[in-house]
Amino acid sequence: MTDAGTLADALHAAQRDGRPIPPLRSRLDGADAAYAVQEFNTKRALDAGRRLVGRKIGLTSPAVQAQLGVDRPDFGMLFADMEVGEGEPIATDRVLQPKIEAEIALILERDLPQEQPTLSDIVRATAYVAPALEIVGSRIAGWDIRFVDTVADNASSGAWVLGGPMRLLAGLDLRGCAMTLRRGDVEVSRGSGAACLGHPLNAAKWLAREMVMRGRPLQAGDIVLTGALGPMCAASSGDTFVARIEGLGSVSAEFA
Repeated sequence: MTDAGTLADALHAAQRDGRPIPPLRSRLDGADAAYAVQEFNTKRALDAGRRLVGRKIGLTSPAVQAQLGVDRPDFGMLFADMEVGEGEPIATDRVLQPKIEAEIALILERDLPQEQPTLSDIVRATAYVAPALEIVGSRIAGWDIRFVDTVADNASSGAWVLGGPMRLLAGLDLRGCAMTLRRGDVEVSRGSGAACLGHPLNAAKWLAREMVMRGRPLQAGDIVLTGALGPMCAASSGDTFVARIEGLGSVSAEFA
């Protein structure tokens, strides 16, 4: 098996040079090895002055889990320079092989240091809820990924957009809320909160436990992208997307 630093260097170079690389799975010995690669690049980013501001949860859909042969989600790091504002065009070369998906974002106001967090802990830690678009990308050529490939590649993170209005959690039906995602006038994805591990707060609880176990617990101020509410869609230059999530609001993204 190849050491974490060597594989992390290859992923870093792929992003820097805009050239995806072949899959890594033949050189990775399981999930822990893949997370070691991700952590290597996380430390590289922090040492370079990038600011860690949250996490994204991936592989929350049973259909996607079945496709990749896994029975659990994964996570990736969110850095401040990955955020894009609504109305701010996204350069097509900013994210390699970009795809887009609609999600529910949580903004935390309390730390989550518990080794076994409860849903109550997640509720009390959440300040606001907002609709979000995640722009995922892959440093792996042709999106030829399995579980360890995407884990090592920071869970295929690329960028994200928060919409509005920001809402309090009380009274929201995050499980039942319907989502539609349109490219221009064409609907390209639909789903609901139930597609995200049965409930977006279930996904957040899983993440909080996982982050304590891996030594990077969630903190007040963090953004949590809880996972896709429907199928992701490829994005190209000139595309404009709008997602509407029932009871939460809308969020848009445009590609330069």
